[in-house]
Amino acid sequence: MTQLYWQTTGSGDRDLVLLHGWGLNAEVWSCIRERLGAHFRLHLVDLPGYGRSENFPAMTLEEMAECLLPFMPSQTLILGWSLGGLVASQLALRAPQRVTGLITVASSPCFSATEAWPGIKPDTLTQFQRQLSEDFKRTVERFLALQTLGTDTAREDARTLKNVVLRLPMPPVDVLEGGLEILRTADLREAMQTLPQPLLRIYGYLDGLVPRAIAPLLDAQWPNSESAIMEKAAHAPFISHPEAFCEQVIAFADRLR
Repeated sequence: MTQLYWQTTGSGDRDLVLLHGWGLNAEVWSCIRERLGAHFRLHLVDLPGYGRSENFPAMTLEEMAECLLPFMPSQTLILGWSLGGLVASQLALRAPQRVTGLITVASSPCFSATEAWPGIKPDTLTQFQRQLSEDFKRTVERFLALQTLGTDTAREDARTLKNVVLRLPMPPVDVLEGGLEILRTADLREAMQTLPQPLLRIYGYLDGLVPRAIAPLLDAQWPNSESAIMEKAAHAPFISHPEAFCEQVIAFADRLR
């Protein structure tokens, strides 16, 4: 039986859906749940196949968004980190009347690098997919370690991410491979140009997976969106700099009132 994990908490009067990244689950928000819960009604979600949302098959980006849609509040902000940023963007495109604003964190509409676009080399993502079938626990740990490289608290942050993964059942290999396939092939750059909702894009200056060079490119392509670069953060700014991160989110939401 498939059942999506969707927990609602917090004392605020505005809805905020939080979508985690590849390989993880909603426990990744533990370090900011209390801070944001004072301002929002938080919706903590394990994406299909991850964490407590067990027995789901591997999905496309569109299928994942369709799976979440029935649970989504009628008027809500959505925040998506990394892979979750793609899912959040797809939800905003699919149901714009239900999304009051969108925040993407260390995410990109196109994760794969080309000559004219910074990102992750497609060969690297393909290699991760291949390694998953050989030693998937070590491959997940390696991917998590890449997310914190360069920060003052890199070792501690990587340990936090690893504990989040180990606290709950590991996602099946086919679900992890499906998530990497989304990262390798999705490209929402053109679709997002006409997004009607306010959009805030948060980046880490030290991020080795989503280079900060993406920010000015999207500033030009999506002039109605905002970008913020957190100087000493890498791929998980809400873990390394929780207070500054929450300030960004709350300030953006306040501007939408």
